[in-house]
Amino acid sequence: MATFFGEVVVAPSRAGVDDESAEEACEETPEDREIRRELEKKREVDVLWTLKSGAPAGSCAGEPFACSKFIVAIGRNAAAFLSSFILDSVCWEVVGVVKLWNEWCRTSNTTNVLPTDSFCLFYRLISDPTVLLCQCSCYVAEDQQFQWLEKVFGCMQKEGLQVTILSTCPVADYKTQESTLTLTSPFLKALKTKEFKEQVCCPLLEQPNIVRDLPAA
Repeated sequence: MATFFGEVVVAPSRAGVDDESAEEACEETPEDREIRRELEKKREVDVLWTLKSGAPAGSCAGEPFACSKFIVAIGRNAAAFLSSFILDSVCWEVVGVVKLWNEWCRTSNTTNVLPTDSFCLFYRLISDPTVLLCQCSCYVAEDQQFQWLEKVFGCMQKEGLQVTILSTCPVADYKTQESTLTLTSPFLKALKTKEFKEQVCCPLLEQPNIVRDLPAA
């Protein structure tokens, strides 16, 4: 494992592979194409919004709605943190849900979820409808991450939007010169873009640590 940024990764070589065998392996039958199309259709990410009380759930078809702050909790620990310390049924209302399917996750379009369910729900602050939260405890596969981003953020106005992402990772994955046995667990680190001008509430994440998967996307 690299301990620095900018590592040069050598691409796998195709030397010694028979060209004819490779071409035969790449040939796709009509049955293969049909199976691939069905899988691609099944792996589509559906975002259903109910931004107005009593309105049926549906995809974003009109003008993007105003959103000043969007807080996204990714993973079961981060989603549980929102449930324990921020979400209150009196102050927040469910306004959307993500439905997706992959090898590790099967969600539905229901908002009546159990703590053990994999789900992705959107909440709106009743006193300020421009503040949204997202609890995402489901696994979003690599080929679904762009769809998730495109469909979720495609419904929001980008001007003046501040996005905060909460996620967790094992202490064993944290790279430091100190012994991880001496670290206080859990601990909080931050990454920010150059557009963020406010004071950061915790120390910045040190190199060569990185963020992966949906939080990175």
